[in-house]
Amino acid sequence: MNQVNIPNVKIAVIDDDLMVRDFMVTVLMYCVNRDVLSFDNGLAAWRYIEDYESFDIIISEIDVSGLNGFELMAKFKEKSPGKKCLLMSDNPANEQLARDSGADAFLAKPVSVNNLFDVVQTFVVRG
Repeated sequence: MNQVNIPNVKIAVIDDDLMVRDFMVTVLMYCVNRDVLSFDNGLAAWRYIEDYESFDIIISEIDVSGLNGFELMAKFKEKSPGKKCLLMSDNPANEQLARDSGADAFLAKPVSVNNLFDVVQTFVVRG
């Protein structure tokens, strides 16, 4: 894996599973070498976005508490048009629903390092 050399990319990871969050943050910080914050629920992520700053990319589990992935994505895209959203689920049947709802990408869990990196790299390079 090559590092993507694009400045000022901020990424939020939202998942209620601590191991998944830590894995994704580690992979993203290593592969993309950018600002990565994590949240255990959609509402916490949204409050951060409202109170402090937005992100260039959000990566969210669909089934999280507070605001689920779909709700968070809708608010995020309304506030930050053109920014990217990747939704994840352990149910691959959610892929079409995610795409129909406006997700820029979908990954079925368990997420592989290569798939995660490929999606984020595409977001960063192509905008």
